[in-house]
This record gives sequence, C-alpha cells and structure tokens, in this order.
Amino acid sequence: MDDLIPMLKSHPGPTVLVFSLLFRVIHRLLQWLPVPKVVKQNEYSSWKWRNLSVSIVHSLLTGTWALTCVLVWPETLRNLHSYHTPLSYLLVCISTGYFVSDAADIILTGHGRGSWEFLIHHVLVISCFLYALYTQLYVAGAVIALFVEVNSVTLHMRLMLKLAGAQSYPLYYYNKFANLFTFVTFRLCTQFYLTWYIVSNYSWLDNASYLLFSMIAMNIMILIYFYRLLRADFFSSRKSSVVQNGTHNNNSRKFLTD
Repeated sequence: MDDLIPMLKSHPGPTVLVFSLLFRVIHRLLQWLPVPKVVKQNEYSSWKWRNLSVSIVHSLLTGTWALTCVLVWPETLRNLHSYHTPLSYLLVCISTGYFVSDAADIILTGHGRGSWEFLIHHVLVISCFLYALYTQLYVAGAVIALFVEVNSVTLHMRLMLKLAGAQSYPLYYYNKFANLFTFVTFRLCTQFYLTWYIVSNYSWLDNASYLLFSMIAMNIMILIYFYRLLRADFFSSRKSSVVQNGTHNNNSRKFLTD
C-alpha cells in the first residue's frame, strides 16, 4: 500500500481508467448470473438489469468503505478540505472509475436520452472527484459524499424488483421502507452536511463557487427524485406502473422511473 498510493497520486487519470475497465469486467461477469424471465423479454430491461447489478456492487463496496473510513479516521468527517488517508484516496479512485464506466455504458449502448438525469449527475460527480484526486483536496469530502451509496443499495434494489414485476412481494414492501430510511439518513443528510460545510467555509475554500454550484444542482435532482419516490411508493392513488396481471411495464424508456 505504501508503494501503491504514491503511484496512484502521480497518475490519477490512468488510475481511474484502470478501475473503469475493472468495472467493465465486473459487468461481463455478472451476465452469467440468472435473470428473471420477465426481464429477458425486453432488450431495454435486460440492459437496465445488468447496469443496476454493477451499480449495486459499487454501492455495497463504496458505501461500506466510506463508513469505515469515518469510523476509523473521524477526522475525515471534520476536515473535508485537506484531510485524507491512503485508503480514502484509493476509495475515490475506485468510485470515479465506476462513474466513468457507468456513463460510458449509458452512452455507448444508446440509452443517453432516457438516462440524461444520470449523465448530468455523473458529470458533476466525476468532475468533483477528479479535482479531488488531482489536487489531493476534498478527498475527505468525496468520501463523505459516498455515504449516499448506502441508500443506493436499496434504491437500485427497488428498481430491480420493479423490473422483475415484484411490487406485490413482501421484499418490495420492506425494501421501500428501508429505502425511505436510508434516503433520508444517508442521502439527504449527507447532502445537507456537505452543502452546509461549503456555505459556512465559503470564504476560504478552494474553488468554492464550482463546488457550491455542483452541490446545489445535485440537491435539486435529489429532491425531485425524492418527491417521485414518495409519490410512487407512499402516496400513489393509482397503480399506473402495474398492468392488470400484476407485472411491471418494462417497456418504459425512462431510466429514472418512479
């Protein structure tokens, strides 16, 4: 590790590309896992299932890793500007590689129009993370930002269950409450803390204007998606996404469906 991290810090761009390729390998390996029959019936649903499978792997890895970094090194939570450890730097490298890989997958498979929200999010994240990797500033902030990946596990699980037409299953019922809890705890609270940190230290932070712009843009997207989530799972007056036989309409071309 002592020899690896200096090499990564001296070549952050190529390092991100290497991890991006590793996530492509994971994408290929996950294709060997069984897929629900209802998902196989639609080409778009099949791609979305594979894409979400890789996303869950990333979320499980980075969400757990980010929490561990804060528990082991509490200074990560307090000094978002200049503190980081070798493992936290490696974490940001890996996560940036995932976002590059995921953006490439969306674009190269022709699903950019239906997934434009994800692409905007990914561009903002990649730009902020690359800035952290090249300048070695805000690495701790990037680690804190990855707290949202704890919620992404239940969020991606929710979408996969909908793809499989499992909205009437107990697993979907329990997951929607777990998803609501993690959304508030690990996504909304994380975004609030990061926004508060930037605003309260705006006068001396490096490139604070761009960071604040990126944070506000992501906050707006997250609040819109939170509204969609509540409307679909808790305040829906009609089952528009479920056809009469109880299965989900997988022909939707919109990636961030309710």
